[in-house]
Amino acid sequence: MRIDFAYASPDYAGPIGMLEPHTSDPASARSPVCVSPPPFPGPQLAVIVPTLNEAGNIAVLVDKLRQVLRGLDWEVIFVDDDSRDSTRSVALELARTDGRIRLLHRIGRRGLSSACIEGAQSSSAPFVAVMDADLQHDEALLPDMLEALQSGDLDVVVGSRYVAGGDIGGWDARRAGMSRLATRLGQWLLKIHVADPMSGFFMLRRSAFEGSVRRLSAVGFKILIDILASAERPLRVKELPYSFRPRVAGESKLDSMVAWEYVVLVADKTVGRYVPIRFLLFGLIGFLGLGVHLMVLWLGLNVAALSFAAAQTTATGVAMIGNYTLNNWLTYRDRRLTGWRFIRGLVSFVLICGVGAVANVGLASFLFGDGRSSWWIAGIAGAAMSSVWNYAVSAIFTWRAR
Repeated sequence: MRIDFAYASPDYAGPIGMLEPHTSDPASARSPVCVSPPPFPGPQLAVIVPTLNEAGNIAVLVDKLRQVLRGLDWEVIFVDDDSRDSTRSVALELARTDGRIRLLHRIGRRGLSSACIEGAQSSSAPFVAVMDADLQHDEALLPDMLEALQSGDLDVVVGSRYVAGGDIGGWDARRAGMSRLATRLGQWLLKIHVADPMSGFFMLRRSAFEGSVRRLSAVGFKILIDILASAERPLRVKELPYSFRPRVAGESKLDSMVAWEYVVLVADKTVGRYVPIRFLLFGLIGFLGLGVHLMVLWLGLNVAALSFAAAQTTATGVAMIGNYTLNNWLTYRDRRLTGWRFIRGLVSFVLICGVGAVANVGLASFLFGDGRSSWWIAGIAGAAMSSVWNYAVSAIFTWRAR
């Protein structure tokens, strides 16, 4: 029985390759040969856009990128932190008709800096740009950034609000003052000689990103200053002016915790090389929890007239819940648990800390019994017993990275 193989013309490249053209040679007719298709070059530029509830801006931004990047090989990667609006639906609909549009959906992780890192790692482009989805950054500057990197001896090109020709738009005096204070603090403590290290609009070579990625703190909103402070060598930077525009749609993600996250980032870049910043924060909250513990213990002994064991147990429980809440809000803000996950995390934390609490109450009761130690020394000793256990095990099980 003879089987005729279908074959394509020499100009056709299918998913797995191209068949050799038909020949009169019987051997060739019986044995069609697959030839690898010509290589398709990847994009030269990846534009990373972190998103959280930005449905109203996605299509507009894509249209603007198509206009200003016409003639260039580019892709845009929306890194979405599990938006509750239709952000992902809009991005997916656009991606179905344009292969340059991609979506990375993150679940259980949050933060602009870490989103930028994951977006850059998902691309092979030799040049990576970072910009916001809220249309406040001037996308028309992207071709100039790329040209500067391709033609100059540079590692990073920054869209700057603080060089000649740039401005901060319609910011009020309070926001402008806070931005300038944070800028000067970062320049001074981290020894960064850039006019606008707080900018969220920049482009860099992949080699510059790869040279700092393993040292990045990935904390908060300020990924540029993290990259500049984490680089193996001083990066060569050029700043191009742009005017910061007002938000078009959606709501600002800036809240009262932005300043806290920036302080944590600066602390991590200065002392984090010696002691993990999470451990320091956990210890700080533990110290505050110790104050709560002692206050509740005193109230239990002197107001409620409880036995020491009962008062110590009550103080331990109150401090445990307070520590969990503050750590979830501050120490593990990028992994913070909400809704039912908050309740499950609390149960996990209590169970983990319960092991330490047993030793806590036992040791404190032993020291306090028969007048061996005063109540406050016994309380401190019991609380210290469980602190290291609480940190180490809760980091693995309660706030585990996803």
